Amino acid sequence: MSFLQHLEELRWRLVRCAIVIIVLAVAIWWYQDWIMNHIFLSMSKPDFFTFNFFCKTMNFMCVDEIPVNFQSTTMGGQFSYSLWMSFLGGVVVGFPYIFYQIWSFVKPGLKQNEKKMVKGIVFYVSVLFFLGILFGYFIVAPMSVQFFGTYQISREIKNDFTINSYMSTILSTVFYSGLFFLLPIVAYLLGKMGVISSGFLIKYRKHSIVVVLILAAIITPPDMISQIIVSIPILLLYEIGIFVVKRVEKTRLTDE
Repeated sequence: MSFLQHLEELRWRLVRCAIVIIVLAVAIWWYQDWIMNHIFLSMSKPDFFTFNFFCKTMNFMCVDEIPVNFQSTTMGGQFSYSLWMSFLGGVVVGFPYIFYQIWSFVKPGLKQNEKKMVKGIVFYVSVLFFLGILFGYFIVAPMSVQFFGTYQISREIKNDFTINSYMSTILSTVFYSGLFFLLPIVAYLLGKMGVISSGFLIKYRKHSIVVVLILAAIITPPDMISQIIVSIPILLLYEIGIFVVKRVEKTRLTDE
C-alpha cells in the first residue's frame, strides 16, 4: 500500500472508532440520571459497596456519614460535564473495539513470528484495562472520596464540592488506573524492542517499591492500610512485567 492508502485506511478506522464512541456516548447520555445517581454519587454514601465490604471484613473504612454537598457554580456546568462524562464513558466502554481497530492497522506491518508473539493481545489489553477500571472505581476513588469528604480543618467549614471537582477526581482516578494496569503490556513491548531487560527491572525492584509506596501515599488517605491495599496490585503488575520480559528474552534466545 502507498502512503496515501495507509492514511485512507487509518482515516476509516478512526471514523469507525468515532462512530462507536458517539453511539455509546448517546446511550450513556440517555441514562445519565441513573448513571450519575447509582454509579458516581453513590460513592459519597455510607452504604457504598466498598465501605460495607472493608468495614465488615477488616473493620476498616467504616463510614457513618460523608458530609458533602454538591453544587454547580456555572451556567452550563452540569450540561458540559454531562457531555464529558458521556464521551469518556463511550471511550471506556468501547475500548476493546477502539484498540482492535488500532491493532488491525498496525498488525499487517509485523513479521509472522511477531504476530504469533502478540496473539490475543486485544483480549489481554482489554482485560487488564477493565481490571484497572474496576480497581480504580472500587478501591482508589472511594478512598479518596471518603478521606476528602470527611476531612475538615474546622467544623465551621462545610464541604460543598462543585460537581466539576468531584467528577474530575473520580473520572481521572478510574481512567488512569485502567491505563496503569497496562504496565505488563508496556513491559512486553519495551522488552521486545530491547529497551528494557528483566535484569534491569530486577535491579531496580527496590526502587520501584519505594516509588509505588510514594504514589500510593499521594493518591490514598494517609494511613498504612490504604497504602498497602493500593500498593499490592501495582507491585504485582511490576512482577508480572518482569515475568513477561523474561519470556520475551527466552523466546529471543530460542529463535537465535
